Amino acid sequence: MGAINPRHIVAARDLRKRYCRRTQVGASPGTLVADPKAQVSTVYLVSYDTSQFFEKNDLSAEEISVLKGRGKNLWIEVVGLANVTIIQHIGAQFGMHSLAIEDVINTHQRPKMEAYDHQIFIVIRIPSMASGVKLRQLSILLGNGFLLSFRDDVDEYLNLVRDRIRWEIEEFRQHGLDYLAYTLIDTVIDSYFPILEAVGEDLERLEEAVILHANDEQIYEIYRLRCDLLDLRRAIYAQRDMVKSLINDDSRLITDYTKIFLRDCYDHLAQLVDIVDAELEIASSLLEVCHFFMSARMNDVMKTPTLIATIFMPLSFIASLYGMNFDRSVSAWNMPELGWRYGYPFSLGLMAVCGIGMLIYFLCKHWIKPPKVKRRR
Repeated sequence: MGAINPRHIVAARDLRKRYCRRTQVGASPGTLVADPKAQVSTVYLVSYDTSQFFEKNDLSAEEISVLKGRGKNLWIEVVGLANVTIIQHIGAQFGMHSLAIEDVINTHQRPKMEAYDHQIFIVIRIPSMASGVKLRQLSILLGNGFLLSFRDDVDEYLNLVRDRIRWEIEEFRQHGLDYLAYTLIDTVIDSYFPILEAVGEDLERLEEAVILHANDEQIYEIYRLRCDLLDLRRAIYAQRDMVKSLINDDSRLITDYTKIFLRDCYDHLAQLVDIVDAELEIASSLLEVCHFFMSARMNDVMKTPTLIATIFMPLSFIASLYGMNFDRSVSAWNMPELGWRYGYPFSLGLMAVCGIGMLIYFLCKHWIKPPKVKRRR
């Protein structure tokens, strides 16, 4: 195994998702502190029913107050959470609880469903995959005749929902805002499937690469994928509980017709749970296999010098034995081989017999493998 790459240490540290609390310790509930990295807030309005469709982009606070009561179904979408003032204004216009507004601004919330007075507040995590998996927050407030949604970035999948309202008159507009809330949730849940599929393909590619030649680059990549899968797993499990709470909720804001579709969302989340658990197990197994192959390769590398050193140990003993400087004139027992005519060939032969004997012993014990002889056809 090679030396640890400092770049890997920095990158692995970045994989840990840090959630920094921006409000001071002891601050009153509902205190709002915007993320300095948040995008500028843009407000979109969509009003629709079976007979009419109206939309307007980039609304101001004054226009929101004027258009508040327009149409049977009103959807106000806020993209970008930098402008706390306009978010507070929208919340005040629709009677949004201060704790719900705080959860909208602080985008590290766990997926959940909260019931307020004649309102349902929903938090769900939107996945995206640029340089690794990232989870962004979508907040939804469902009330009588209105639905508010807040997200910190543009999402192509959620923009398709507006197209469905625009063109699907019979299929979409005849339903209430609870169906719109279901559609947003279902769109987010479906966006997990291509991401998990991409992660699965990466794991298959790494599985082949690890078997061929495991290295520290692959260990880091597997570790990165495992961290992404853990984040996805936490979000999926929490969203499954959230959808179950919506199904079991007794509020009149969600009709029995929509609950049928929410049960389908719950089934999709159960599939996602199975997929992410299986891929997590594969990632953990790949880490173990990678370490095993690298350890086996290191053992093979160390085995060669160990065997060489073992063979030369008796040879070194023989050479050092006959290198001792005893005076032969004092006693006939002092190194008699030194006066023998065949002493030098005898010592060389003894070394050869010891070396070859140990080599044969190692082969019999299968500690080393004999060289393969290619047969000519």
